[in-house]
Amino acid sequence: MLKQRIITALILAPAAIAAIFYLPLIYFAILLLVIIGIGAWEWGPFMGFDTTTRRVGFVGTTLFLIAGIWTSVSLNDLWLNSGQLHSYALAVLWLAIAWWIFSAFLMFSYPNASSFWSKHRSVRGVFGWLTLVPTWLAFMVIRTNDYQVDTYHGAQLLMFLLLMVWSADIGAYFVGKAFGKTKLMPNVSPGKTFEGFLGGIASACILVAITAYILAWNQEQVITVLLVTVLITTVSVLGDLNESMFKRQAGVKDSGSILPGHGGILDRIDSLTATAPVFALCYVLFGW
Repeated sequence: MLKQRIITALILAPAAIAAIFYLPLIYFAILLLVIIGIGAWEWGPFMGFDTTTRRVGFVGTTLFLIAGIWTSVSLNDLWLNSGQLHSYALAVLWLAIAWWIFSAFLMFSYPNASSFWSKHRSVRGVFGWLTLVPTWLAFMVIRTNDYQVDTYHGAQLLMFLLLMVWSADIGAYFVGKAFGKTKLMPNVSPGKTFEGFLGGIASACILVAITAYILAWNQEQVITVLLVTVLITTVSVLGDLNESMFKRQAGVKDSGSILPGHGGILDRIDSLTATAPVFALCYVLFGW
């Protein structure tokens, strides 16, 4: 299992990096649309959909919502000349933050508070849209930042986000395996431990410290990014647990099998569905 995960990661990581840095903006947006579409397909079983027609319908609706955002605000207009984010995009990011706060409540109260949403497919569908649609927008907000001045600036920001999430995942995995004893949220994901959670934060902070040293950041930048890193790594666990909760409720082990050793697309991007909107909003509010 671990060997498969490593092999798949060694293939996916370079492909993701190449797409972030070298795909033209429009093609990058379309690629993300495809990935989100696959994620929407995998969300179908969380809603109890057992037919292709219903799952395709949910995929189509999800892509329609993203297309609506894309039509309302073009990629070149996400950031205004003043450096501020378009109000529509900002509203969607704040909506995502509200959803993840509510999602945290759902997880901490699981399974006691699950009765009101577990019986209604429409509610779980809305949860899926709130998880997937802002992810596409957040990635595009980050990628298009300062695009007219430096086409690689947004790519570097995205790469920084990915490295934070990846390092936190790796740190949490190995620290959890070696020292994990205290269950983090056993009702949602029995395998996650508090020690692993702390190991993930420490791993990501070490990465940021090394980056700060290489790039010669000043003290204010270092403090800001370290605080954002702690927030992002915490939120990444929230995204992971969010999917675990819906999988447990639906009686599903993996969201899919498209990625050997990793499961489905949702199993791979679950942390990013939570961290991308938070990271994008942090950059809008604080910068560094």
